[in-house]
Amino acid sequence: MKTRWAALTLAAAMIAPAGAAQPQAAKADAAMPQAAAAAANAMPAQANAPASEAKTSASTQPSSSTQADSAQPAATSQLVRSPQPIPADDRLKVFLAGSIDMGGTRDWQAQFARELADEGVVLLNPRREDWNPAWKPVAEEPEFRRQVEWELAALQRADVIAMYLAPGSQAPVSLLELGLHAGSGKVLLACPDGFWRKGNVDIVAQRYGIPRYDSLPALAQAVRARLAELRRARAR
Repeated sequence: MKTRWAALTLAAAMIAPAGAAQPQAAKADAAMPQAAAAAANAMPAQANAPASEAKTSASTQPSSSTQADSAQPAATSQLVRSPQPIPADDRLKVFLAGSIDMGGTRDWQAQFARELADEGVVLLNPRREDWNPAWKPVAEEPEFRRQVEWELAALQRADVIAMYLAPGSQAPVSLLELGLHAGSGKVLLACPDGFWRKGNVDIVAQRYGIPRYDSLPALAQAVRARLAELRRARAR
């Protein structure tokens, strides 16, 4: 009997601590949903913070249209004369086409280069300082061929072809170049009264939609405007 009573007492003693711990475990289990709810309530505020910061950061960044509108020339223009190598970089290039007449026409290219000196472009000038009138205009003449091939390459590489046909000049080579590039969309033309074949030039310009200007300064301003358009297109 005593042995049975001792066993019951021992069993009761073993069960009691387990039963006593249950309320604490129940409290812990009850606290878990409350903590989860508090964390859930805190999460939206934390999630919203980066979005708000991102919105603020994005509002401080310039738009692409602003960047395009503010595109400005990067440096001083570079004048490249025939037969110097044509730069292979991505700077905008302007070919100075028009009257030379074997050096008989005034050097309007020099004035034009001064007008565009701050545009940061490459000015391709076919007027050679070392031109020798003794060179025959035939394909077998090395320097003559070199000149023609340089001009053809420069015209092809140019982003803008500024053509000035001076009064009193004939410029047969320039007329050939006008025909080659009339449909390219690159030609801006000034052909004042007094040019040898002005009627032909005007009709060709009308046919192909070539913009025309009355004077060299007006042509220079038109080239500036075209360069600005090209820069904005590149910035998009």
